[in-house]
Amino acid sequence: MLAQTVLPFKLESTRDTITAQAGLILFGEYLHAVGLPGHLDRELPGPLNPVGYKPSAYGVSLVLMPQGGGRSLEDLRMLRADEGLRTLLDLTVLPSSDATGDWLRRTGAGEGLEGLSRVQRRLLRTLLKKEARSEYTLDIDATQIVAEKETAQWTYKGEKGYLPLVGTLAENGLIVGEEFCEGNAAPAAGHLEFIRYCAQQLPQGKRIVAIRADSAAYQAAIFNACEDKQQRFAIGADLDAAVKAVITAIPEAAWVKWRDAEIAQTVHSMAKTKKAFRLSVVRRPQQGALFDDNAPRYRYTAVASNRAAGRNQREPDQGTQARFWHGTHALWPV
Repeated sequence: MLAQTVLPFKLESTRDTITAQAGLILFGEYLHAVGLPGHLDRELPGPLNPVGYKPSAYGVSLVLMPQGGGRSLEDLRMLRADEGLRTLLDLTVLPSSDATGDWLRRTGAGEGLEGLSRVQRRLLRTLLKKEARSEYTLDIDATQIVAEKETAQWTYKGEKGYLPLVGTLAENGLIVGEEFCEGNAAPAAGHLEFIRYCAQQLPQGKRIVAIRADSAAYQAAIFNACEDKQQRFAIGADLDAAVKAVITAIPEAAWVKWRDAEIAQTVHSMAKTKKAFRLSVVRRPQQGALFDDNAPRYRYTAVASNRAAGRNQREPDQGTQARFWHGTHALWPV
């Protein structure tokens, strides 16, 4: 042991096996508790020869690696080199990055993606059956994945990569669906079909009662589908010419103070919507261009919703408007 000097700690040497990734231990235990290795071995194609690695050997390491800060297959080395972590999680077999890459290509070219969908569905249903809750809010959004592959396309953020669509349950954070999309895919494409797909993943007795999304889902077909299924929605409004005209028509007296901005409500509809819906609009002052008297004075954010503002109130007061905006924008918090 080293002699203590000024600082209030002591240094000791040890021959015990230790790990610098203690946080992965709990996550690895969780993966085993929910049965991920077994699901992978049952649903994914097995090894090509009797001495090959099982699918769980690849799958578990691929799930652990990004949670430990890894960003590429080469980062699997940090797991292979961590003897303490491997001992605690009983990771006796860890394929190399090259072998994992070969397995990913082989699995993706076959029935691997369908198998992964079945694994996800099994895990989702296992976890949801443990909850007393039966009604959920579905969040859908595109998630950018930056990639250096030659075939990757430019995204709207100016980077090459992919934009998979992801559906998440707001109440517990569980992913219920994902759809791979190229980086240059149209942001609004396939949203209604994706919402229906996510709803089908839930086990019997569980259902989606609310939808929230950004302006890519500002579509009449989605609004109509929500009305038909009696689902609430809160979707970012596309500030097109029609919406801007409605906002301009809001009387100045209708704007009330809300936090660091002002809020007002109005009613709007699109050409193909079956019912009108509320627009909850927030405006914040912005500095216009110098010497331009016609520059916009405000920056607007609008959310379309069929959520009721209040009981028997056609023109809600300031408090009701604030509660409506909070409930619509934060969307029915847990």
